[in-house]
Amino acid sequence: MLLAVDVGNTHTVVGIYAGAELVAHWRMSSGAHRTGDEAWLTVKNFCGNEGIDTAKLSRVGIASVVPDLTGIFETIAHRYLKVEPVVISGALDMGMQIEYDDPDSVGADRICNAVAGYTRYGGPLIIVDFGTATTFDIVSARGSYMGGVICLGIESSAAELHRRAARLPKVDLRFPTSVIARDTVSSMQAGLMYGTLEALEGLVRRIRKELGSDAGVIATGGLAPVIARHTSIFTAVEPSLVLEGIRLIVERVAKAD
Repeated sequence: MLLAVDVGNTHTVVGIYAGAELVAHWRMSSGAHRTGDEAWLTVKNFCGNEGIDTAKLSRVGIASVVPDLTGIFETIAHRYLKVEPVVISGALDMGMQIEYDDPDSVGADRICNAVAGYTRYGGPLIIVDFGTATTFDIVSARGSYMGGVICLGIESSAAELHRRAARLPKVDLRFPTSVIARDTVSSMQAGLMYGTLEALEGLVRRIRKELGSDAGVIATGGLAPVIARHTSIFTAVEPSLVLEGIRLIVERVAKAD
C-alpha cells in the first residue's frame, strides 16, 4: 500500500492507495508547528478509523510546496514505516518533459496534476487547481508540461478581504442567489465566487487561443466541485488529482529501480 501526501500551504491531504485504488483520504491543516511524531499519530489515527493496517504501508510519496513540512513526512517514512520516500520535484524522471525555464521551481503539486491529468485524459489539457493559490497548468498534445498561470486562491482572497478591511467579516465560500447583492456578506460572496468564475472562463479562453485548440479543462482541489456546478467549461472534476499523480510517479520510480 502507498501513503501519498500532498502538502499544501493551508491544508495537507493524505491518501492511502491499495494498488491503483484510493481507499481513503483525509485533509488536515498544514501546521508548521507539528512535529514528525504528532503528524504520525494523526496519520495512524486516521488509518485506524478506516481499518487500515499501517504495517502494510510499503511506499511513501510526498508532494510538498512547504519545505519546512517536507522533512516531517520524510521522518514518518524513515522512522515509522522504514521506507525511503519519493519526494517529488522537477528533478525526477516522470516521463514528462517540463518546458519551464527552471524545472526545479515548478511546484510538486502542479507536476502531479500534469502527470495524472495527461495519463487519464491525454492532451492538450488545462488543469485548474483551486487551492491556496488557483493554478492553471498546461499540458501539450504530445504530453509536455508547458507552464501556466498562478492566481490568488478563493480562500486566500476571502481571508485578505477580512484582514485588510475592518468592517468586512469572514464569509462562507458559496454562491449567493444574485450577483447584485443587498447585504455585505452576499456582496463579498458575489465578488469572490462570481469573480473567480469570470477569471476562470476568461483565462481558459485566452489559454486556448495561445494553444490554438479547444483543450480539455480539468478542475481539481477542494473547491472544484463548488465552482464546477456553476460553469460548463470543465471536461471533468477530479478533486484528488494530486494524489493520483503521486501514485503514478512513485510507481514509475519503483519500476526504474
